Amino acid sequence: MKTALITGVTGQDGSYLAEFLLGQGYRVVGMVRRSSTVNFDRIKHIQNDIEIAQGDLLDQMSIVDILREHRPTEVYNLAAQSFVPTSWTQPVLTGEFTALGVTRMLEAVRSTDPAIRFYQASSSEMFGKVAEVPQRETTPFYPRSPYGVAKVYGHWITVNYRESYNLFACSGILFNHESPRRGLEFVTHKVTHAVAKIKLGKAKELRLGNLDSRRDWGFAGDYVQAMWRMLQQDQPDDFVVATGETHSVQQLCEVAFGHAGLDWREFVRQDPKYFRPAEVDLLVGDPTKAGKALGWEPTVNFNGLVRMMVDEDLKAIEEGREV
Repeated sequence: MKTALITGVTGQDGSYLAEFLLGQGYRVVGMVRRSSTVNFDRIKHIQNDIEIAQGDLLDQMSIVDILREHRPTEVYNLAAQSFVPTSWTQPVLTGEFTALGVTRMLEAVRSTDPAIRFYQASSSEMFGKVAEVPQRETTPFYPRSPYGVAKVYGHWITVNYRESYNLFACSGILFNHESPRRGLEFVTHKVTHAVAKIKLGKAKELRLGNLDSRRDWGFAGDYVQAMWRMLQQDQPDDFVVATGETHSVQQLCEVAFGHAGLDWREFVRQDPKYFRPAEVDLLVGDPTKAGKALGWEPTVNFNGLVRMMVDEDLKAIEEGREV
């Protein structure tokens, strides 16, 4: 039986990846930070099927101890400070977790068991002010936020450890991937949750920033399968994971409100406080390499994803569940 260690197991991607790996017959160990309250909502349905280990990306010895105790064959480093706006208010902390945290993970793998296969969660935010459209593995990086900068560091230190120490280390450059488990601070879930509240008479408006900003949005449940496929290859490599389509925030609103029988123009208000200091206007990925080498392709399209999220938010609010 293979053993997988997932950092960030309580997050959106971690929960979907844990589910998928359990289905593949893995023993799954999830790393969580020690705190007085840990939010296990996303994994409560599988909590009895996985092992929880306490560790911290700021504490390298805690990572070494987990690797020594649980002996994983694969490590998926998904943990990070991952909300872009927060990276401007907490840039140093973002760098500690999202950049140097990757180095601590890689160094722990190198010193403990260099045979471990390692996955690093890179991000389309690394492309930022894009040099070409669509963005592919060879597109130069031009990050436009402290988060994007930190992710660039994490990406290149992974490449460096692969080439310097012959580690099986891969980076998945994932474009925006969403689901009903997405945090409410992210614009997709902010929109679908607001639609549900407005539809049910619990809210009257939705305030957003740049409606013209365009993203390549896919379903997180699809994307975690690409992570796993990367670590099953004969040679380590880096891959863009995306749908190849781009949509604006306005289109997101049109589909979400329309699915609930509402006109988005009656409820959406632009608010300057939600604009970024340095905006990323257009992200769209080219998943050709992942399709050819990994045999991966998305199964949920943009409209289906948005409708899925609206339906789940409506159901949750009607049942009195917090989302």
